[in-house]
Amino acid sequence: MKKRESGKRFFKEEINLYGVKTAIVTKIAKQAFKSIEGGSKEGILDLCEELWNSGLMEESFIACEWAYSIRGRYSPDDFTVFERWVNEYVRNWASCDTLCNHTIGAFLERYPGYANRLKEWSHSQNRWVRRASAVSFILPARKGLFKERIFEIANILLLDSDDLVQKGYGWMLKSLAEVYENEVFQYVLDRKSVMPRTALRYVIEKMPEERRHEAMRRG
Repeated sequence: MKKRESGKRFFKEEINLYGVKTAIVTKIAKQAFKSIEGGSKEGILDLCEELWNSGLMEESFIACEWAYSIRGRYSPDDFTVFERWVNEYVRNWASCDTLCNHTIGAFLERYPGYANRLKEWSHSQNRWVRRASAVSFILPARKGLFKERIFEIANILLLDSDDLVQKGYGWMLKSLAEVYENEVFQYVLDRKSVMPRTALRYVIEKMPEERRHEAMRRG
């Protein structure tokens, strides 16, 4: 009970959870997956759907872990499933990031042509879909992938008034800066007069001190 109540303090939204630590949930998910990994991909995704339907955060984490575990079996039509999960089930930043960082990020690396679909997400009225359009690129960005698409999405989300969307695209750019720091830094300098401070701080968090000071200095 104590863990459950403390966990809820990290969210502005009403959430349902058992209160189990994420590390334990991940361990359970990996162990349970051994009993189903030999089944069909469709059967595994159906089980993931049932877990999402529960509305419990830990079960959504297991769904994401299982969906990521079959990344070697992804096919283009799986995008429709993942997109529906984002639209229908994601209701907080934790489930958004867990699904997008790994499952959708891995899908994009396998099928890079779908990156353009995420550009469409960035125009959504749903805050979680807009955040998803950015955080799905976190892991690919760290490999230097999708640079131009990432800048395009950042431009669309640049003036978004939602702080969780700002943090999402800021995190995306910070990840890209691990490979293209100079280009990301210049992007920030060119837009620092209008970029929300929340996003700006995320982008420059790991840059050298002198660059952080220059980016935060209003011209």
